[in-house]
Parts: sequence; C-alpha cells; structure tokens
Amino acid sequence: MAAHCQVTGAEPGFGHSISHSHRRNKRRFDPNIQKKRYWVPSLRRNVTLQVSAKGIKTIDVRGIDVVVADILARGVKL
Repeated sequence: MAAHCQVTGAEPGFGHSISHSHRRNKRRFDPNIQKKRYWVPSLRRNVTLQVSAKGIKTIDVRGIDVVVADILARGVKL
C-alpha cells in the first residue's frame, strides 16, 4: 500500500536518522495513513479512502460530500 493520502495528498518525507555518534542513515518519514470507509449520501454507497489523520479531520470539518466531490473533480476513481 502506498503511503499517500487521497484527501490531503500527504506523501512520505525522506531524511536521515542520526545516531548518538552523529552517523547518518537514510530513512523514510511515512504519514499516518488509515484505510477508512465512509457512507456518501450523494453517491448512495460506501467509499473506502486511504486518508491520513489530518485527512480524517478535514472530512469531519468540510463534510464527506464536499471532499468526495473534490477527489472526483481531480479525476480519481473511487
């Protein structure tokens, strides 16, 4: 599963983990992606989204209908 939020577009960040002796190793900072199922009244069906924690909060504030309309406007198939 790709670590990519369908609502906010959050993707992994890359950097270094630094040890006590200050040696650097490559690492990946993944967003907190959750698979969540929503009932969308306008589509009259359930939609499963891969959303970050911030994306879940965005859906709570804006509403699922508005968020799904934005996703469909981008051309993403749900």
